[in-house]
Amino acid sequence: VQLQASGGGLVQAGDSLRLSCAASGRAFKNYSAGWFRQGPGKEREFVAFVRWGGGGTSYADSVKGRFTISRDSAKNTVHLQMNSLKPEDTAVYYCAAQVGQDYRRPNAWGYWGQGTQVTVSS
Repeated sequence: VQLQASGGGLVQAGDSLRLSCAASGRAFKNYSAGWFRQGPGKEREFVAFVRWGGGGTSYADSVKGRFTISRDSAKNTVHLQMNSLKPEDTAVYYCAAQVGQDYRRPNAWGYWGQGTQVTVSS
C-alpha cells in the first residue's frame, strides 16, 4: 500500500482546508486509516482515526468539533476536513493505514504517506 497526501497550504486563522490521502492497492479498503501531524520541534501526534469499514471515528481533543475524517472506499481515499483552523494547527500532516492495537500511537501504524504542510497564520 502506498499513500499520497495532498491538500495542504497556507491559510489564515478561521479558514478551512481539506486534506486528501489517496491509496494504491486493493488492501487499503480493509485497513483502518488515520491522520497525524508534526509541528516544528514537536513529536508526531494523533489527529483522527476512521475504522476500516467507516463505522467508527475518533479525534484528538484539540481538533474535536473542528476536524472531520471520512473515507471514500470507491476511490480508495481518506479525507480530513479541517474547519476553524488555528495557528497551533500548523504542522506537517501525515496519513497512515493499517493499525495495530493503539491507533493513537504512531508506531502502531504500518503505512505512511509523505506528509503535506499546513500553515495557519494569525
